[in-house]
Amino acid sequence: MKQTSDLLRALADEDRLRIVSLLADEPDGVCVCELVDALRLPQYQVSRQLAVLRDAGLVAGKKSGNWVYYRVSPASPLGAAIVEVLMANSSAETVREDRERLGRRTRLRDRGVCVVGYDSGRPFRESIPIALEESSG
Repeated sequence: MKQTSDLLRALADEDRLRIVSLLADEPDGVCVCELVDALRLPQYQVSRQLAVLRDAGLVAGKKSGNWVYYRVSPASPLGAAIVEVLMANSSAETVREDRERLGRRTRLRDRGVCVVGYDSGRPFRESIPIALEESSG
């Protein structure tokens, strides 16, 4: 019962639902700095929300180089079913905009790896600089 309670409590937050929706579309995972830019949330908030989701058994992180890539990894059949329902019903405008921003951000990867990083002096980027987009070509 506690596992179910923790799972449902973790999903009772809009930002965490947005994170799960983004991660479910990216089987190879997404680094925190990419989520920060896609969600337009401060890094500390994204990291805190990921910790709640990880503790609830919904996401897992894997270190690769300088970055930790998170992906949906439900630890229970109930978690997997909930993620499936979320994905089938995630057509909200906010989720669509998050996915567009994440798509722009992940196109900056080099051989599938985040190379842009995160500017700690800014809580999030309003837009991805064109110079970065052109250099990834």
